[in-house]
Amino acid sequence: MPAMSLAFHKIAVFGRPQTPGLAGPLSRIVDCLVRHAPDAALFVEASTAESSAFHHPGATLLPFEQLSDCIDLAIVLGGDGTLIGVARRLAPRGVSVIGVHQGRLGFMTDLELSQIEKDLPLMLHGQGHLELRGMLQVVVTRRASPQSPRESIFEAPALNDAVISRGAISRMVELDVFVDGNYLQSLRADGLILATPTGSTAYALSANGSILHPGLQGAILVPVAPQALSSRPIVLPWGSQVTVVVNDGAGTELHCDMQALTALQDGDKIRIQAAPWPVRLLHPKGYDYFAMLRHKLHWSANPVLADRPDPAPPSEHA
Repeated sequence: MPAMSLAFHKIAVFGRPQTPGLAGPLSRIVDCLVRHAPDAALFVEASTAESSAFHHPGATLLPFEQLSDCIDLAIVLGGDGTLIGVARRLAPRGVSVIGVHQGRLGFMTDLELSQIEKDLPLMLHGQGHLELRGMLQVVVTRRASPQSPRESIFEAPALNDAVISRGAISRMVELDVFVDGNYLQSLRADGLILATPTGSTAYALSANGSILHPGLQGAILVPVAPQALSSRPIVLPWGSQVTVVVNDGAGTELHCDMQALTALQDGDKIRIQAAPWPVRLLHPKGYDYFAMLRHKLHWSANPVLADRPDPAPPSEHA
């Protein structure tokens, strides 16, 4: 390892503030960084450290706003929600992100804490698998009066999805949907999801949407419990602009990654398109997307096959 040069020189560790027992895992990660990246500048996000009473002589504490301008690698300790929250804010800076799993399911936090000593040093020295994940940019415009021009009232990025839902009301939402200016459909449903390939394994999957491989340049539009059974999910080319007009907006809400929220009104327009920057996810060497799906979704849970080892890839000459 000493013969290999570091791929990253300014590294910060992030976590979910107020998480019980966070100090121990943080120390384990920082200890590994001190040993295997002794020449790198090491930081821990201040609110993460302060809420867990974390102290380490090898790391400097800085607030998020200062870190985002000075680091080239972020290590995020937590679940997918924590990683998404950090990655969305760092994406415009081109910062690579490693997710260390300490949550529930964890589709994106694929480095286990038990693997830190084995896998993290290789990743620090350029031996990881870099994957660019496209993001969405969401803008809501509204007229203050029928005669006034439209004004932007809400903007947010989304790594997983943009979700229009009925909120607390008991009746369906009514939406007109356009793709690149072309009318697609009028929808009465509990909601509508536009998901990236990253988000296709989240809420969209629960609403019967297809899983999109992250290598695909596409997004999936998924109605949630539509009144018309002919309203089905549709995969759109990446770069398509989806515009949704709210026709019956009382109580309707818009969520971006379930982290940014705004209330909608009749006549509001939601414009969703590709963001100009991707999230740079760094996986351990040998990362296998299909193995991750099998593990997270329990695709090998057939009781007849449960004890059978994974079959070997087919040979070209078999």
